[in-house]
Amino acid sequence: MAKTRSGPLAGLRVVELAGMGPGPFCGMLFADLGADVVRVDRASDARRPDARPGVLGRGRRSIGIDLKQDTGLSTLMRLVERANALFEGFRPGVAERLGCGPDACFARNPSLVYGRMTGWGQTGPWSNMAGHDINYIALSGALGAIGRAGEAPVPPLNLLGDFAGGGMLLAFGMLAALHEARESGRGQVVDASMVEGSALLTTVIHEMIGMGGWSRERGTNLIDGGAPYYDVYRTSDGEYVSLGSIEPQFFAELVRRLELDIDPSEQSEREGWPALRSKIAKAVESRTRAEWDERLAGSDVCFAPVLHPTEAPHHPHNVARESFLEVGGITQPAPAPRFSRTPAAMPQPAPVAGEHTAEVLGDWGFDRSEIRDLLEHSAVA
Repeated sequence: MAKTRSGPLAGLRVVELAGMGPGPFCGMLFADLGADVVRVDRASDARRPDARPGVLGRGRRSIGIDLKQDTGLSTLMRLVERANALFEGFRPGVAERLGCGPDACFARNPSLVYGRMTGWGQTGPWSNMAGHDINYIALSGALGAIGRAGEAPVPPLNLLGDFAGGGMLLAFGMLAALHEARESGRGQVVDASMVEGSALLTTVIHEMIGMGGWSRERGTNLIDGGAPYYDVYRTSDGEYVSLGSIEPQFFAELVRRLELDIDPSEQSEREGWPALRSKIAKAVESRTRAEWDERLAGSDVCFAPVLHPTEAPHHPHNVARESFLEVGGITQPAPAPRFSRTPAAMPQPAPVAGEHTAEVLGDWGFDRSEIRDLLEHSAVA
């Protein structure tokens, strides 16, 4: 039987059609907060002896189903009947060809929320074209705003498209649809596009463009590294620190703490920015990152050391808040955000494909003879 789950989404049943990147991240968010997320893997993957779980798969159970068999598809549809939500990350039309598109699912469960995760969206001239995070954030305008002056745009890993503008947007959209379904009793399709999700993340840039406060040239604006008081600087030991002293009182504190020979009232005089940048760089390079951490931590400079992902779990602030934890021998970010009354439980390690097939089927209404027949006919694995 499934373990008792805790968190604000406990009691919610979600079917995840296995995919990559943003889909698994969406499933992780649901599972972290207590939902019973069942990942439907390919039956062939469940039979692979070299199958290895990944961190993004934490917290849910896995069932292996052969959706190309009628009995496999009917097994999925019985899960759909008991689910609150289902999501998939196929190209448009693939789920329909498999027989598990929205119309087929709504016929079995009219209140189901059906989430769809794609790069370009379900419609439009590019909807069936292949792509990756870098392409989606390029089309949204997000990538074009990131980089140093006079240099090419810099891909911000795959954080803006796959995860923030993808998986997190899908989870938010599905929760909104689940809230509405509680009132109407009717489900709906949530069409989450990484182009539109990453575009949404640039709303504040469009606000500044509309107010005449954003230059088209990268690396010349207030928050893109153009302002010398909002940037990263190299320390004497080859590490880096971040400074974000935008407000006048914070900039005045920066000037005092770095012992800069400058009048804080000159902060906004752009013609003086090159000289100011040189002075800040020279001051920062006079000490190690650890020395700056000791000197500036706790102040109102708006400072933080630039940590590598392997270092972040060990910083005293992150340790104090238990912002990272170890699951299955791998250090990883803890569930977030925090809830005062219904806290999330410690995540369980990601499952191997098909690890919980019989257990899930039993929990979701199949009797032992049905499970045995499905296994014997390889409809599930």
